[in-house]
Amino acid sequence: MVSGLLTVASQTDLLWVCAALSDADRTAAKAAPGGRLDLDGRERAAGAGGSAVLMLDIPAATFASAYNAVANSTLWFVHHLLYELPRQPSFGPQFQAEWEQFRDYNRAFALALAGAAPGSGGPARAVVQDYHLSLVPRMLADERPDIRIAHFSHTPWAPPDYYRVLPDEVGREVLEGILGADHAGFLCQRWADAFADCCEAILGAEVDRARQRISYRGHATGIGVHALGVDAAELSARAAEPDVAQRLTELAGGRKLIVRIDRTELSKNIARGLAAYRELLASRPEWHGRVMHVAFAYPSRTDLASYREYTAAVQDLAAEIEAEFATPDWTPLVVRVDDDYARSLAAYRAADVLLVNPIRDGMNLVAKEAPVVSDRGCALVLSREAGAAAELGQAALMVNPFDISGTAAALHEGLAMDDDERTRRCGELAAAAGAMPPTRWFADQLAALDGPG
Repeated sequence: MVSGLLTVASQTDLLWVCAALSDADRTAAKAAPGGRLDLDGRERAAGAGGSAVLMLDIPAATFASAYNAVANSTLWFVHHLLYELPRQPSFGPQFQAEWEQFRDYNRAFALALAGAAPGSGGPARAVVQDYHLSLVPRMLADERPDIRIAHFSHTPWAPPDYYRVLPDEVGREVLEGILGADHAGFLCQRWADAFADCCEAILGAEVDRARQRISYRGHATGIGVHALGVDAAELSARAAEPDVAQRLTELAGGRKLIVRIDRTELSKNIARGLAAYRELLASRPEWHGRVMHVAFAYPSRTDLASYREYTAAVQDLAAEIEAEFATPDWTPLVVRVDDDYARSLAAYRAADVLLVNPIRDGMNLVAKEAPVVSDRGCALVLSREAGAAAELGQAALMVNPFDISGTAAALHEGLAMDDDERTRRCGELAAAAGAMPPTRWFADQLAALDGPG
């Protein structure tokens, strides 16, 4: 999401309102005139034009409760269907206190937007990004009914039966918050339909599916699908840089290469991907010595115990696979948990097969990035539960992310695919990936926001 928005901000005049994440952020924001910085974080010159950043100094306790306890540990889990329901969640007094902090966090953004938006010169527009700010549209509309508001969800949306896991009033408040917007955007039709289903089942809202509108308490919210893609030219140029070429020489060494690039995020399903590779090696010994799997994972949410435990489990499983199959002249698996963008781009370029098998994913840009920069054309093994499946499914090898044997079979199919078919499929994937670059994606949201109600 951030990479896409950075591209937009670099090419459009806008004010990006965000929370300061460190003491250095807070110091810089306090020192800047009006708290506004340039996009690179430097103090903004007086009268400077172009895009700017406004960092909010959210109290640490409020931020921790709102972002970690509610957004990342509750709403994220609901939308990605991650809860082990016989054991979790349980909502009691502590969650009620955390929810109050979530309200405060959202209110801080709503008030900042209300204060920053011009009061004349045409209607101002606010585009609110993602699930952690789901209450902002309603709060902002109450403060400034003159502002046109859009909200965009980068996550999936849970179906009503699972969404009801949330406490009733909380579930209603989230839906009502987004319905304060004039336009609500989603990454694919499946997530938009699930949101509409929740509004209908839980709020009793009137859903006009033909016109893609939801009416509730006298206000109509347009619903739109805006499938975020990649800036193919920019990505290709970056992948051609010398640091990427250097890392390219370090990969595979003539063997077939299965690649995955992910965050160490529970929904990304890394462990089942490794288990599928293990089954491939166990059931298809002809690949021994001929294939390598590289899994590069970026650390994610390391302040949450469940994420640290999951990362450790992934590393333990990788060690087991290495011990089971490695030989003195063959390293079958390389897992790295650190941040190295150039290395990831090199892996994209070298991949014969890209594995993207999330349990559930709003979109998954990795599935779109690799085909764009692939040197030889890569086969894509893609989870049917990724939002990207709606666009890429015809050219990908689709899998059930819970079916380890099915994923192993798809990996074999990708490895054995003839060059012409792999090149053809990769070309189709790349064309779809570049069809909606971030600037167009954002422009389409503004156009929908400005269109007839």
